[in-house]
Amino acid sequence: LRLVAYVPQEVFLYDATVTENIAFGLEPEQIDRDRVGQAAAIAQLDRFVTEEMPQGYETLIGERGVRLSGGQRQRLGLARAIYRQPQVLILDEATSALDGITEEALLSSLHGHFPDLTVIMIAHRLSTVKLCEAIYLIEHGRIVDSGSFAELLESNATFQRMVKRTT
Repeated sequence: LRLVAYVPQEVFLYDATVTENIAFGLEPEQIDRDRVGQAAAIAQLDRFVTEEMPQGYETLIGERGVRLSGGQRQRLGLARAIYRQPQVLILDEATSALDGITEEALLSSLHGHFPDLTVIMIAHRLSTVKLCEAIYLIEHGRIVDSGSFAELLESNATFQRMVKRTT
């Protein structure tokens, strides 16, 4: 278990099984396979693994996850972070390759399973941060405003323009 887990936009994957990539760095005898499945389910990856991969969790994914789509690689990275059961989860554009429905299901599942988890999200897509308790608007490397989505929408002209451009 780790205090902080970080999921980048481009996840490092190696030519091993789905299980080994989720439980990254652990010896096979140390891997909790039930927790691997739970992490994959929360990351919205379990159904794909069990229904579409030939050997399920024991399927080799290829060097850098070459056999997976961008969204599947991101969900695998998210499952890896969830497997570690951190107290703080940093998502650096970690859902950018996901469609809106999958992203919403994943974030809802994450919140439902870990209601006390602190999630720090770096995102350009506003739908990603819509339900966040606090949003920090950054310009030129500096925080220029903060608040909930509704508060920023009401009070910040830059944020209003950003929302208008995405709807």
